[in-house]
Amino acid sequence: MVEINPKRITGGWTEGFALDFHTLSSEYIGDDEYGHPQFDTKRSEIGELLYKLKYRKDRSVLDNLVTTVSQFLKSTNWPIDLIVSVPPSRKGRQFQPVPPLVVGIGKALGINVSVDSVVKVKDTPELKNVFDFEERMRILKDVFEIRGSVVFGRGILLFDDLYRSGATLNVISRLLQQEGKEKNIYVLTLTMTRRIR
Repeated sequence: MVEINPKRITGGWTEGFALDFHTLSSEYIGDDEYGHPQFDTKRSEIGELLYKLKYRKDRSVLDNLVTTVSQFLKSTNWPIDLIVSVPPSRKGRQFQPVPPLVVGIGKALGINVSVDSVVKVKDTPELKNVFDFEERMRILKDVFEIRGSVVFGRGILLFDDLYRSGATLNVISRLLQQEGKEKNIYVLTLTMTRRIR
């Protein structure tokens, strides 16, 4: 199992954690031949696995991530009976890491999974370039919808790969509470940024 250092994340949900920071340090080491800045980045163990899965499409790390998340969830005793994946922020990405993770975690724990109950219905600019939380919330207004009734009356785990500011998780949690009448929503992400932005 991967070494983790869970960090509590708070928002419009019952309880939440990120399993560790994504990066531990990032040091500028100069520009490449095209003038692009280069960095020596050290990631947490789970951050490195997520990087390999998300940006290198290395599916060999899936089992290790699924096992780590499943073991953590067993330790929480959260009353969840449905795992819901956060929709991808960019639809054009050829490989989306969250759905296969959610499916694997659900299978490992014997918990139902939904990768299409919450859908993104409007395109948005990349939020990593928007630093004001209220501006993020404004951009995300009416961006998501609940499809189908599978989420109604369930104990939900809302799962994503990276926690940056919590804006997306807050918007989706509020939607689940209002439309799905959910009282207990738990949030888990693999990693979080060192600076909440």
